[in-house]
Amino acid sequence: MTAADSPFILARDSLQAHEPVARLHRFRRRGYQRYRLLRESIDFALVWKRRWFIVTLIVGLLAMAAPTPAGLSHDGQIVLAMSVMAMILFITEPVPLPSVALMIILGQVLLLGIDSTTVAKSLMTDSVLFIMGSLMLAVAIVKQKLDKRIALAIVRVTGTSVFWISFGITFVCGMLASFIGEHTVAAMMLPVGVTLISLTSSDPNKVKNLAAVLLLSISYGCAIAGVGTPSGGPRNAIMIGYWHEFFYDPTNPETRRFLVDYLTWMIYAYPMFLIQLPIVSALLFWTFKPEYRDLSRAVARLRTQVTMDGPLGPSGWSAIGLFLLTIASWILFSEHIGLGTVAIGGAIAFLVAGLVRWEDINSGVNWGVVLLYAAAISLGVEMKQTGAAEWVAQTFISTLALLGAGHGLGLYAAVSLLTTMVTNTMTAGAAVAVLGPVVLKTAAVAGDDPITIGFVTAISSAFAYMTAAAHPAFTIIYASGYLKASDFLRSGIRMTVVSIALILLFAMFYWPLISV
Repeated sequence: MTAADSPFILARDSLQAHEPVARLHRFRRRGYQRYRLLRESIDFALVWKRRWFIVTLIVGLLAMAAPTPAGLSHDGQIVLAMSVMAMILFITEPVPLPSVALMIILGQVLLLGIDSTTVAKSLMTDSVLFIMGSLMLAVAIVKQKLDKRIALAIVRVTGTSVFWISFGITFVCGMLASFIGEHTVAAMMLPVGVTLISLTSSDPNKVKNLAAVLLLSISYGCAIAGVGTPSGGPRNAIMIGYWHEFFYDPTNPETRRFLVDYLTWMIYAYPMFLIQLPIVSALLFWTFKPEYRDLSRAVARLRTQVTMDGPLGPSGWSAIGLFLLTIASWILFSEHIGLGTVAIGGAIAFLVAGLVRWEDINSGVNWGVVLLYAAAISLGVEMKQTGAAEWVAQTFISTLALLGAGHGLGLYAAVSLLTTMVTNTMTAGAAVAVLGPVVLKTAAVAGDDPITIGFVTAISSAFAYMTAAAHPAFTIIYASGYLKASDFLRSGIRMTVVSIALILLFAMFYWPLISV
């Protein structure tokens, strides 16, 4: 037996021969372990990212499975559960907001048993047409570069300080929205805000806070001014109608005070808007702390671009003429044919005149936002039709009475808070329509002034600041793509607290002073 045939040599050679295979197996094991670790990390990250969606599902299932409270229908319970779920998703945004709109549509069909055609009809209201048409008009304004000229006109008055630009935007939006509707003003001013942001930085991530300050100045300016005059929104006309219907008696001269005219409304409500103007700018500046405190460079670029564009040409003047004609039509004809019809007509006029192409509109309009607002309105309709909204109001008021807060300051604070909560789940007009009879009746029984409680309700319907779907103006601003849902919540909570405190001061001191 030779040395080469030694058992030890053979064993060594065998191990060496199998070593590459062993190394390969070890490599595969390590690779598989790393793959599993990576997959588990990805799965955990996905679950963590969707945690609020999971929480929402659990909350919704528990709310639907709970015993139905007395006085509330089963359908009403489901609608309330859907509203709570939608509110959580609107605020936390674990999924894209347009997908929440699709969930609302699906829920109405599967959970409420409503025919899909009926749900589809509830989506396409005049308000939705208005949102869609307004966004189209905004694209047309940008196409003709009118937004830059409007922005430069504002900056010439306010200077280049971000705070004063924010105040100027809020002031202009508020003054206009007092008379021609917040939807219109938001659609007109959105390109102005976007222009100032884009000229400051081409990277949206570098101007997140600045974008929040400027764009929310537009939405808040529109929202707080909508209660300043009777023409500022349907909620105001609804409350005026309730006062007349419930309390006016032609045979009793003392009830003439319930015939609230245009000027009387402004005396009560317009100071509220004026006081909120500087508060909005200060609160936004404090909440978001913009990356730039002065926009001198952006304004210099703006001046250069406007100068290079030269004087307005025929297409620019035609665009101004068509837009002014659209605004005039909103004022003169919207009562007869609707705001949405006029908005769509204005967009058609721009297309026919060749001032904007359909490709521009198709790429410039955030269609998901249109769907989002449509679904929010549809859910609000179900809140009313199932009696869920009225049940919430009655339960809330009854609880107040048990707590001894059914009159005076306690009642005013509770009604303001209730209206704010309800308006975050349905339109302001629908909220006032549902809550109005309940709170007016409560005030009359408690011996409080129905005029005061009516103004508290109508004005508080503008305090829905916390979600992108709460106001048409908020929905339009959200369509810019610069804001997140959490931005509305950050400033909205603070603005809500300040607004409720302010309206309580008005109810306790200013309105009794001017009451007749």
